[in-house]
Amino acid sequence: MTAWHRDDAADPVRIGPIGWVLLALRIPALAIVSYGGLLILLILRAVEAPFFSPDRPVTPWITRGVCRASLAILGLRYRVRGRPMQVRGAVVANHSTWLDIFALNACQSVYFVSKAEVARWAGIGWLARATGTVFIARDPKKAKDQQAEFEARIRAGHKLLFFPEGTSTDGRGVLPFKPTLFAAFFTHGLEQVMQIQPVTVIYRAPKGRSPRFYGWWGGMDFVPHFLVVAAQWPQGSVEVVFHDPVAVDGFADRKKLAGHSERVVRSALSAALGPEGWAP
Repeated sequence: MTAWHRDDAADPVRIGPIGWVLLALRIPALAIVSYGGLLILLILRAVEAPFFSPDRPVTPWITRGVCRASLAILGLRYRVRGRPMQVRGAVVANHSTWLDIFALNACQSVYFVSKAEVARWAGIGWLARATGTVFIARDPKKAKDQQAEFEARIRAGHKLLFFPEGTSTDGRGVLPFKPTLFAAFFTHGLEQVMQIQPVTVIYRAPKGRSPRFYGWWGGMDFVPHFLVVAAQWPQGSVEVVFHDPVAVDGFADRKKLAGHSERVVRSALSAALGPEGWAP
C-alpha cells in the first residue's frame, strides 16, 4: 500500500439520505452530552478546586463519562487492551484524528498537551481548557514557563499525554517521535520519579471505506471530516492498547526514550493492521 504523505487529499465521501438522518440525531445528542457534561464539570470543579487543587479527584470522571458516551452516540465500537499505569508519569501515543481525544480520555484520567492554537478553537477550546489541557506555544521565550508547568503538573500527580509525532496522520503508520518533547522528563530530577507509558491507538475503517477513513491530517477542515464520520453507518472501531510503562531513568537520554516508545507503538500498530492496512 502506498505510504502516506502530509499533503495527500482526503478520500471523497458522499453523505447519503441515511447519513443526514443520523447527523440530525447524533449532533444534538453529542452537543447535549458534551456541553451538559461541561456544565456539570465546571460546577463540580468550583467545589473541588478550593479543597483539592491542583489535584482533581472527581472531575476527570466526568470527562471519561462524556467521552465514552460520545463514542457510543457515534456508534464507534471501542475496545481497550492493557491497563493504564497507576504511578506518576506521562503517556505518549500515536495521533491519527480528533477522535483520539475521545478514545484516550474514555479509559483513563489524563491531561492532554496540545498546541496553543487549540485554546482558540470555537467550542473545542472551551472543552480543552475546562478539562485541564496544557497548552504549549512554539515560542522559545515561553519555554521555561512551559517546562515549569509540566514539572508542577507531573509532581502533582497529573498524567500528561503527549503526541510525540507532532502532527496527526492517516492512521496507517507512525511518524518518528520527536525527542524534543521528551526533554521535559529529564530535568530537575523528574527522571527519577516518573515513568512513561506508550499507548497505541488503532482505527479500523467501516466495511467498504478506505483504511484511512478516520484519519484527519494536514489542511483537512474539521467540520467536513466530523460530518462524514458522524454520518457513517455502520461504523468501524477504535482500539486503545496500553503497553508496559518504563522508568525514565532507565534510558541514557531523551533520544533513547523516544526511540523505544516509537518502536513499541509502531510494532503494535503494524501487527494490528497487517500488510493490507499498514503503510510505513
